[in-house]
Amino acid sequence: MHTFLLITILLLGFIITFQIARATEFVSIVQGEERTRKQSNRINAFLLLVFLIVGLFGVYWAHHTLADKTLGFDSSASDHGIKVDRMLKYTLIATGIVFVLTQVLLFWYSFKYQERENQKAYYFPHNNKLEMIWTVVPAIVLTVLISFGLVYWFQITGAAPENAATVEITGSQFKWEFRYPGKDGVLGKKNYKFIDESNDNSLGLIWDDEATHDDIVSGGPLHLVVNKPVRLVIGAKDVIHSVGLPHFRLKMDAVPGTPTTLWFTPIKTTKEMIKETGQENFVFEIACDQMCGAGHTGMRGEIIVETQEEYDQWMASQKAQYKTAVTDKETAAAPAAAKDSSAAKPADSAAVAAKPDSATAK
Repeated sequence: MHTFLLITILLLGFIITFQIARATEFVSIVQGEERTRKQSNRINAFLLLVFLIVGLFGVYWAHHTLADKTLGFDSSASDHGIKVDRMLKYTLIATGIVFVLTQVLLFWYSFKYQERENQKAYYFPHNNKLEMIWTVVPAIVLTVLISFGLVYWFQITGAAPENAATVEITGSQFKWEFRYPGKDGVLGKKNYKFIDESNDNSLGLIWDDEATHDDIVSGGPLHLVVNKPVRLVIGAKDVIHSVGLPHFRLKMDAVPGTPTTLWFTPIKTTKEMIKETGQENFVFEIACDQMCGAGHTGMRGEIIVETQEEYDQWMASQKAQYKTAVTDKETAAAPAAAKDSSAAKPADSAAVAAKPDSATAK
């Protein structure tokens, strides 16, 4: 029914538009095509000027009204984010000046120099000086902006400081999983062939590697220490995902079979952001910035940035995945095996005791 109504509305719209066009054509024939053309030209020139004024006001109104729903330049919660905000600010200033200037001139000239009886346009096909200006100046500005972007990109994807913590983030439809190294500070080896959800090994950790024995696996939220660099090792188990960290101004794709990395230093705790934003339920968000399937919009993770003491207390409450997947199961299986063994012994004794009787009877 909805499809039928939609097709009907589109058909009626086409018919109405066609009839208006035919009526306009008849009017132009009656009034004279030249007169109609000049009248339409004046109307269009005036509408272009109206569009300029309304459009510029709309840009201002949208930024003013929605300012509290966007991330401000001074709200970054990471050291790299401050640089990214600075780069974005310079980019908006440069492009904003060009945008306003070119749009004002474009629509104002369309109005001011519209066709008139006693006005003739001046044409010049070539001007070396003008062409040099509009080629060299944008090239210099873009080179500076691109240089900022390249420098910052190589910083976040380059080698992390020696004192940086390491956390692994793995995406799958539609969730995030986090792995922290234990006391050895090393993440153990893993292989997708060892992934076994039923046996508490969702990341495919290789238990033969002793480095995996103290690794901690968590479904979130991700815990980070304020003012301490952290290196993220990012991957995926199925399709391409993307770790988007809007409050830290960072983003990196999660690609199956190809680990990617970035590093940054959180400079604000979650508690500080709650005070700063006035939102009691504020959390740092991990958003999947890559269309990854039907549940893409619900693939949201959370980050808690805290002090070193709070982080240590949280780590002390965690249990290594090896203990959950292997040690605890072996411990639970041992009493059951012992019980089965002890239950079998009386029967064996009875069988042994029966043998002499059989021999005697024989």
